[in-house]
Amino acid sequence: MTGQSTLGEILLDIQAGKSFQTAETPARPDELGVLKVSAVTWAEFRHDEAKALRGAYQPDDSHRVRAGDLLISRANTKEFVGAVVLVDRDYPLRLLSDKTLRLVINENLANKEYLLFALRAPKARKHIEHFATGTSDSMRNISQGVITSIPIDLPPLDEQCRIAARLKIQLEQVGTAWQAAKEQNREAEALRASIYREAFRKAVPVAVPPNLGESPSQWHWHKLSDVARLESGHTPSRLRPDWWGGDVSWISLTEIRALDGQWVEGTQLRTNEAGIANSAARVLPRGTVCYSRTASVGFVAIMGRPMATSQDFANWVCGNALDPEFLMHALIRSRAELRELATGATHKTIYMPTLESFHVCAPEPNEQRLIVKALKKQLVEADTIRSTLIQQEATVSALPQRILAQAFEI
Repeated sequence: MTGQSTLGEILLDIQAGKSFQTAETPARPDELGVLKVSAVTWAEFRHDEAKALRGAYQPDDSHRVRAGDLLISRANTKEFVGAVVLVDRDYPLRLLSDKTLRLVINENLANKEYLLFALRAPKARKHIEHFATGTSDSMRNISQGVITSIPIDLPPLDEQCRIAARLKIQLEQVGTAWQAAKEQNREAEALRASIYREAFRKAVPVAVPPNLGESPSQWHWHKLSDVARLESGHTPSRLRPDWWGGDVSWISLTEIRALDGQWVEGTQLRTNEAGIANSAARVLPRGTVCYSRTASVGFVAIMGRPMATSQDFANWVCGNALDPEFLMHALIRSRAELRELATGATHKTIYMPTLESFHVCAPEPNEQRLIVKALKKQLVEADTIRSTLIQQEATVSALPQRILAQAFEI
């Protein structure tokens, strides 16, 4: 029969680490390192998540990580505060920080692997998240009092061992399935990249001199500004609320990731005629290709109707020689290479002189449109496959909590 208990009733001690002076550099495998909170999450113990110890110091043995340690994180994000791991072997060069606690268990009452699973189960998580303190989800804390009051279902020791053994097998099977789902998703991503490569004849179709590759047969390099007019954007003053909330859609970095690769019919942020008239922003025509050039470098969309953008975009109004969709997909195909052109310490940016030197490799316009038509059909098929795989991965990811909920029913 399962008995109701609290974690404190089966603990002999809670041993805290120390607030060590650390460098900002990761600890090498052969030097002393202090565990970061990311060392204790829902995966296995991550001994490589450690900062180098600053200065000469001989730590106490109690601060060293040992085989069989049941560790709990007392500070982390809402998702990971109270996360637990069971250490597989000795790590004499890894030290507990003050944010990592060692739970010393009375092993006459409780099995460590059973407790590992019990502390990950919904009942324990609900308790931890309810009592965690902190005003931001970026960092929550739990006290030792919260830890000792975590409710635990405690059957006889031999039954605990049987439950732990069964759960270990089940969760290892889920882990294998999750890895397979991840690999399938990677293959789906690779398929999308392959579709782009084939559509553009293995060329990187947008580049800057002198890095213009050999053009495919019947394709030609053009300076982009010769076949499309380059426009910048602007932001009407935020101090004038009367210039916002109108009927002029305004593309910004806050939305561009969601709009990537699409025709944009409207945006959440909008300005109005007064905002346009009193700023350097311009309403650009339908078909304008908008390329994010700073922070979220390389995301691209096409205006489905006249609208404006922030100054974070380079906008191209295509002439008759260049199809807007061809340019959008050419920029997507060239994304990785173009991001290498961005500079800056805080926010990477492609500056206007570089954008003005962009060249595009393209066939004649009718061929461009045929390429786009075939490419879009293939991308729809690839995205359908990927959506299915993403849902499959999400389903598999939810299985551990379902399994633990069944094993530790409230």
